[in-house]
Amino acid sequence: MKIVIVGGSGRLGKKLVKSLRSRGYEAVAASPSSGVNAVTGEGLSEVLVDAKVVVDATSSPSFEDKAVLEFFLQSSRNLLAAEAEAGVSHHVVVSIAGVDRIPDSGYMRAKVAQEKLIQSAEIPYTILRATQFFEFVETIAAQFPTDGQTVSVPSAFIQPIEADDVADALVDITLGAPVNGIIELGGPERFRFDELIQQFLNANQDARRVIADSDARYFGAKLSDRSLIPEDNSRIGSTRFQDWLNR
Repeated sequence: MKIVIVGGSGRLGKKLVKSLRSRGYEAVAASPSSGVNAVTGEGLSEVLVDAKVVVDATSSPSFEDKAVLEFFLQSSRNLLAAEAEAGVSHHVVVSIAGVDRIPDSGYMRAKVAQEKLIQSAEIPYTILRATQFFEFVETIAAQFPTDGQTVSVPSAFIQPIEADDVADALVDITLGAPVNGIIELGGPERFRFDELIQQFLNANQDARRVIADSDARYFGAKLSDRSLIPEDNSRIGSTRFQDWLNR
């Protein structure tokens, strides 16, 4: 079976391609570097010949509200149209847990618009909403305000997951039947932001102290306790954050 991974040169895409190939599947990594551009449509019809499943693991190069919305809508429109022409039977997309609970985030609004576009198309689909990756905690920590001695973070919950665990779930979803719905995925532990960021700073010999501030913003967005955590019946990864830090 031929499976095309759009965004196959990214962090998650590479893991998925490697895992599928190790199982004997024809996994094709599609990205601008390989001549496939979902935003412009370049190379899509060629790469989708004989493909049965398409996995969209792309991420926007820009966080600016208008640019990110245009990226996800245009790339998804082009993908869905090319898939319909090629006879693709399953469209899989990676989204974000809580994406519809953070309306003041332009990135989240763009992902919601992408999900709605996929749901309204005729291609059978599965949406995987994953929580934040352990591998992104450094980037998350860096955007919070600091005076050099302390770091102010939201008081909300976060339930991050290792990228390898997301890739494992994606393999199962990709090889399974479309659910025509949403699957949520989170890590095995739920933290307050100050707990998580303090663990990360300690592990990196960063002496700053983390304080919880209900007014602190997450990439400009106001969070509630449930904004970023998965639903109660979600799939759960196996890797604990401290074990990942130790590695």
